[in-house]
Amino acid sequence: MPLDTTDDRRMSRRAMKAEILDAETELALAYAWRDRRDEAALHRLITAYMRLAISMASKFRRYGAPMNDLIQEAGLGLMKAADKFDPDRGVRFSTYAVWWIKASIQDFVMRNWSMVRTGSTSAQKSLFFNMRRVMARLEREAEARGEVLDAPQLLSAIAAEVGVPLSDVEMMYGRLAGGDFSLNAVQSADEDGREWIDVLEDDAAQAAEVVADRHDQSQLRDWLIEALRDLSARERLIVRERKLREEPRTLESLGEELGLSKERVRQLEAGAFAKMRKSLTSNNSEVLGLLA
Repeated sequence: MPLDTTDDRRMSRRAMKAEILDAETELALAYAWRDRRDEAALHRLITAYMRLAISMASKFRRYGAPMNDLIQEAGLGLMKAADKFDPDRGVRFSTYAVWWIKASIQDFVMRNWSMVRTGSTSAQKSLFFNMRRVMARLEREAEARGEVLDAPQLLSAIAAEVGVPLSDVEMMYGRLAGGDFSLNAVQSADEDGREWIDVLEDDAAQAAEVVADRHDQSQLRDWLIEALRDLSARERLIVRERKLREEPRTLESLGEELGLSKERVRQLEAGAFAKMRKSLTSNNSEVLGLLA
């Protein structure tokens, strides 16, 4: 359950009062959790560095997410860091935890920025969190030179600066330019204005296409049934299990069921297909494709 504002402030005050671990104590706690899964040691380690998580969460307030949600995500990142931390590497836990905390917060911000996925690659994430800063700097530098960058020039400059494709910059610019809009929003202020969803093209099959498709499928089924009538019961079983199932059976499994060798089942299958081809006309190409 999300923390309310009062709990948010209480957690922040409690975190600020937590002990500051020295390197030796931190290492002992990390070993206790890794080697013995000592939950008391984990709790002490997490509590000591919760102030770090809260401090990092506060840097992402400008993206509009509630502070208590950011703190929870930062806490999750801190716990992931504690679970994956290897004390044998000789690195302080706080140094290692920074990456996990930041990654957890960034993923949360990007998931909640838009219903449309904003970015997935590391380059797109970097662009999301740095685009506005880079854009502002480039505009200031251009203004200092007495220049004015239009939108295409500015986006091209950002792509070169950040080192990502121009298409990614254009996509992210559109994402950051505005929020999501409901398809049920009215296009105009008129009382009879249409909703945006009313102008979306229906990509479903039209009635005429549906009728024609049903007729074709019925004809194909009749041709196939007619061809199957010329086969023996054993041959029909092999064809059905090998070609008409979503997950075709193997020659070995059919051989075990029929008391035949794998090679004999293959011969019966080939013979059955040859009989069916004779009973089908050259116009029945779609059915013939089943026997390929």
